[in-house]
Amino acid sequence: MTVNVKLEPGDIVRSRRGRDEGQLVIVIALVDERFALVADGDNRRFDRPKRKNVLHLEPIGTRSEEVANSIRDTGRVTNAKLRFAIGQIEQRLEKHAVEKGE
Repeated sequence: MTVNVKLEPGDIVRSRRGRDEGQLVIVIALVDERFALVADGDNRRFDRPKRKNVLHLEPIGTRSEEVANSIRDTGRVTNAKLRFAIGQIEQRLEKHAVEKGE
């Protein structure tokens, strides 16, 4: 049995199953303890998030405070903010991989 990590809106996660496998997405909301709504601002926009089983999401240990604050304050976030947050994390991950020689 896998241990569930508590996800919150604004958490950046990697999809482990489905068509979007391997892609980074941001948790928009939690439906219940088993499902989360995720979006990336590009293929999955904020107004049509994907419902994913939390067991199919791999936390990467990063959170976008800008996205989390926007969702908390207004209940919404722009797709541009989602794309920007994911782009920053992808750059950081690529830089880290290059430094490690992967």
